[in-house]
Amino acid sequence: MARRDPHDPIARLREICLALPEAIEKEAWGEATFRVGGKMFAMTDDNHHNSGHVSVWCKAPLMVQEILVNSDPERFFKPPYVGHKGWVGVRLDVKVVDWDELASIVADSYRMTAPKRLSAPAKPSGQSAAASRPKARRGK
Repeated sequence: MARRDPHDPIARLREICLALPEAIEKEAWGEATFRVGGKMFAMTDDNHHNSGHVSVWCKAPLMVQEILVNSDPERFFKPPYVGHKGWVGVRLDVKVVDWDELASIVADSYRMTAPKRLSAPAKPSGQSAAASRPKARRGK
């Protein structure tokens, strides 16, 4: 079995993405993309079009892109092509990558993309979806 290069950020990103339910990797535009239900939730940028950096682009909830980019423009950026749709770029070639933070960003992107059956909160075992719904109250 081949060992993972601990200094390869794309390999570490791959482990994070493929640990998510039904996530797959598909090469597109010469880069690794990660998808669920046929839809992309993350894409690598390994010096794509001579960008000069190694990063991942992820979907982000409303306003998160702006908050992250403004908080630390050395690590976060508005990526080309998808930045106008709210995606955020996260640099992987910085001195220290906060892998827990990155896993959280990837997980948010995954939840925004995954079919509801995969992204919905888990139900207590043995309880149907109908049984877990609050009962409607009748007006008096």
